Amino acid sequence: MRWRAFITLLGGAAAMWPLAARAQQPTMPVIGYLGSGAPGAWAGLLAAFREGLSQAGYVEGRNVAIEYRWSEGQSDRLPGLAADLVRRQVAVIVATGGIAPAQAAKAATSTIPIVFLSGDDPIEYGLVTSLGRPGGNVTGISWLASALETKRLGLLHDVVPNLGDIGVLVNPNFPGARTQIKDAEQAARERGVRIQILNASSERDFDTYLQPSFSSGSARSQ
Repeated sequence: MRWRAFITLLGGAAAMWPLAARAQQPTMPVIGYLGSGAPGAWAGLLAAFREGLSQAGYVEGRNVAIEYRWSEGQSDRLPGLAADLVRRQVAVIVATGGIAPAQAAKAATSTIPIVFLSGDDPIEYGLVTSLGRPGGNVTGISWLASALETKRLGLLHDVVPNLGDIGVLVNPNFPGARTQIKDAEQAARERGVRIQILNASSERDFDTYLQPSFSSGSARSQ
């Protein structure tokens, strides 16, 4: 259902594209796809994305083209990639893989429709003015995954009620890290437990934190 709604929003955004701008487009409309990950890791979701487009009457290579841009986990590349899609004069930009691609796309254009898919709060990060009336050229879907921090910590505490410190692994480069930390700290206060924020932005960090000598006596929550 999430992808179906996403494709519906995508079609609506394309329909809102100004007529003057459409006249500059090639015969086959082009969708700009801006992702924070790598294509291999997103293969399953890309297949679902193409299937959703097909159900809406758009088949890649037949009546629509897709320009893919991947930052491969390097968020500093997103502004340049977004600007490249704007220069390509795509009809709509799809931004996936967190809030950062959508922010980069919004910074790059105020006219090309942008459809985002994210687990963060789009209002807090300035993408839209409200959930009911997004405004501007940005719309999309957010499942507000950061709100699950309280539930995750609660489940962990229920399973192991006599926990001492709980380690929370956070990627400090992730745009939603601040919200994740805030929600985790609030959840810990409500449960009366202590948490330790552990910055993990690379595989080496994970290896360090998951060593038995480091984790003894504490539980680690991701």
